Amino acid sequence: MTVLLADDHASSATVFGRCSKRETCKWFAVAGNGREAVAEAQRLRPDIVIMDIAMPELDGVEATRRIVEKCPETRVLILSNVSERRAHLRALQAGAQATC
Repeated sequence: MTVLLADDHASSATVFGRCSKRETCKWFAVAGNGREAVAEAQRLRPDIVIMDIAMPELDGVEATRRIVEKCPETRVLILSNVSERRAHLRALQAGAQATC
């Protein structure tokens, strides 16, 4: 499995970075903002993008929409500490596979 983490918090990259040491991951990349996430997804064509919903420069919902449009084989999982149902619904409508 190939993974791209899109999160502007360094602590998340540290936690998820452990994935790169597992045999199930071919590689692991990190994007610090939404625009970078879209560019990295296009460049790397990961199996999955783990996307923070609140991203600088381009929010996670719009970044998801662009990734799904340009990389239809890539699945996006939205992570959020936002409990607002509408935000999660918007992410799903943008093409995310799941939100949590």
